[in-house]
Amino acid sequence: MTTSELPKDLGLDLYVGGGFAPSAEGGRFEVVDPATGGTIAEVSNATVADAKAAVDAAWAALPGWAATAPRQRGEALRRAFEIMRDRGEEISRLMVLENGKALPDARAETAYAAEFFRWYSEEAVRMSGEIVTAPNGGNNILVLRRPIGVSVLVTPWNFPAAMATRKIGPALAAGCTVILKPASDTPLTALLMASILEEAGVPAGVVNVIPSRRSGDVVAAMLADPRVRKLSFTGSTEVGRSLLHKAAESIVNSSMELGGNAPFLVFDDADMDEAIKGAMVAKMRNAGEACTAANRFYVQRKVADEFTRRLSAAMGALRIGHGLAEGTEVGPLINLNARIKVEELIQGALDAGSKVSLGARQIGGAGYFYEPTVLADVPPDAGILKEEIFGPVAPIVAFDSDDEAIAMANDTVFGLVSYVYTGDMRRGMRVSEALESGMVGLNRGLVSDPAAPFGGVKQSGLGREGGHDGLLEFTESKYIATSW
Repeated sequence: MTTSELPKDLGLDLYVGGGFAPSAEGGRFEVVDPATGGTIAEVSNATVADAKAAVDAAWAALPGWAATAPRQRGEALRRAFEIMRDRGEEISRLMVLENGKALPDARAETAYAAEFFRWYSEEAVRMSGEIVTAPNGGNNILVLRRPIGVSVLVTPWNFPAAMATRKIGPALAAGCTVILKPASDTPLTALLMASILEEAGVPAGVVNVIPSRRSGDVVAAMLADPRVRKLSFTGSTEVGRSLLHKAAESIVNSSMELGGNAPFLVFDDADMDEAIKGAMVAKMRNAGEACTAANRFYVQRKVADEFTRRLSAAMGALRIGHGLAEGTEVGPLINLNARIKVEELIQGALDAGSKVSLGARQIGGAGYFYEPTVLADVPPDAGILKEEIFGPVAPIVAFDSDDEAIAMANDTVFGLVSYVYTGDMRRGMRVSEALESGMVGLNRGLVSDPAAPFGGVKQSGLGREGGHDGLLEFTESKYIATSW
């Protein structure tokens, strides 16, 4: 796909009230290919006035959509799944252009993203309540699940399709209407989702998409509108904290999927082949630009050298290049600031006494490329272990005892996901329970699944996405007391 071969139904304006239209006063901004630095397209740049218009559209569509039969809502989502499946290659190649990820990663994301529409097409008819007799026998307790209402969805750049469908799917299944504010680095996939949902039969105003480089002002304006009742945000803890402050002013129900600092624990009884395989998935999926990426490797001292050597060999064999080039496995970082951050974290680790086992070099020329990197003998207090790297860098720390590994793994304000590799399932379950994270991959390098509750503890977030829990995030419980 070249820039002249963008999908024919890809609107480059704001999608509000069932159609594409430019911002009256916001102008446009460029979307850049991070592999070349070249401009792919220019899209409309939403203003506060545009955000208010999107809320108007979502509010007007809410009564009709909430009253639509659950089966009908589910069938629209099912059609959207089928369209995504049929257009998978086209969607994947568009993501490569604006995000930079390798085509195999983009194909995997497209398939994963489509599954959220399929899962929630089935969950739409399972929004059950309950009826029980009050303990004193005086009345009956009826609990109904009702759609929470107009929902603002704010998504990041690293998974432009999956982060959109993971929020849109449950919101629509529950009967909510939405305004999606995608990351300004990757708005094209979100705009294509609008066209796909329209083709699937979702009524005008139910889904609205407003790209903007005025993110703070635009989102703040929507959160201040009393008609907005839900905020679902995926992004950094820093931005999430700011949005929570704004949401608190209007008491807007908020779900937050925030930063991570995932530990990857390898015990000396682990199957080393499986541990390396899992490490490659957990670290190099999306070139490390994922909140679930393994950020810190804690390896029992007896096998630390072997693990370092083998991981270095595996990461060093990866082919780097433009995501659309044949055989590419690692694309560029998203932008220059991302590369600068990776370089600074690595330099800090080296200054603290870490050793380079692989990489630690940027790649010259166009684009924001950085070599896959493995750092050995990383001190347990190194700064690189405290921050989310968001790049293809694996710092390795040796440990001696189970308790030491657990203590180091838990020494963070984050708690999204952890990974554990051991041949002893009793040890694996004991360690998994002791780790302070919302998810654990036990002898697995991948935890994400549309049918599972995704989310973290501590400063990694509030609430869950995926599974039945994800549907309930877009509902409120109404209690009716009665007798008969």
